[in-house]
Amino acid sequence: MTRFGVLGGSGTVGRVVVDRLAGAGPLRVGGRDAGRAAEVCASHPGAEPVRADLADAAGLAAFCAGCDVVVNCAGPSYRVLDRVARAALAAGAHYVDAAGDVVALDALADGPPARLADRAAVFSAGLMPGLSGLLPRVLAAAGPLARLDVYVGGAAAIGPLSAVDALLTRGPRFGTALAAWRGGAVVPNALRPLRSVALPGFRGRVHAWPFLSAEAAGLAAALGVDELRNHTVYVTEEIPRALAAAWADEEGPVDAHVPAVVAAADADLAATGPYYTLLFQAVPREHVPGRPRRLVLRTPDSYALSGVVAALTARALADGAIPPGAHLAADVLDPAATLAALRGDPLVTGVELT
Repeated sequence: MTRFGVLGGSGTVGRVVVDRLAGAGPLRVGGRDAGRAAEVCASHPGAEPVRADLADAAGLAAFCAGCDVVVNCAGPSYRVLDRVARAALAAGAHYVDAAGDVVALDALADGPPARLADRAAVFSAGLMPGLSGLLPRVLAAAGPLARLDVYVGGAAAIGPLSAVDALLTRGPRFGTALAAWRGGAVVPNALRPLRSVALPGFRGRVHAWPFLSAEAAGLAAALGVDELRNHTVYVTEEIPRALAAAWADEEGPVDAHVPAVVAAADADLAATGPYYTLLFQAVPREHVPGRPRRLVLRTPDSYALSGVVAALTARALADGAIPPGAHLAADVLDPAATLAALRGDPLVTGVELT
């Protein structure tokens, strides 16, 4: 029977992972606050609460020991990088990161652990990155695409750790603002922000900011899309302003801008209430009657839905459905099977495939 360990198990993402993995095997729930971990375990008889701090190498190794799959939901992910992955692999466990990105994958590739020969480490097993790079493959299943437009966003509270991640998401390994993918390459300054536009699945008028993420560029290359446009969607312009002000302050500490990002997210929530939408629109190279060209997925909580994706990834590892090695979730999860599982989850409030 598979033993699952969930780090950050008392947080928003981790609680969902624990809930979705309950019954799939023995559970170990870790967090810096042992009391909060125990509260989570109280709802799942047999689950084991453990105090675990990602900064404590010995404690982290002890947490991973005996686990078959370790799921990390603690952050900030761009400071954690491959630290937990290496501990899990050293203990002989598969690894799932609900966040992480190409940068974390790069860090693990720098002196890759020998256990990657028979164990897997899967990063970006969340909503974005994650579902944002996986679900468009449903639209490409029937043949190549001439164009793919991606819009992901909405209104969600941003905690201090998530704000740090948002502030650190800049530079060529993360993506390129205002760029598009055309003809097999990144084209800088190809797009402009779309202000006050109506988009299917979003509430009222929104603002869509072009950002060709590393995930989006990888998706375009993998699918052979002629053109891909990737947008992050905000319900107000408060978050883009806060991020722009932080990035303009090149010498100031990142943490100094965390309160402004948190406050900007709160302003978005006040405007519309919590919701998140993933919208994918495709133009096939060849017309096929009945082929879907649009996929919309809605959730009231983007962080909680990331927990669903991480749990699905952990189950896939337990089932032997993911090969050994280091991967991004979008490259190894089954798009159609994942969408089918999401349709039946209470955290998904709507799916339209038309």
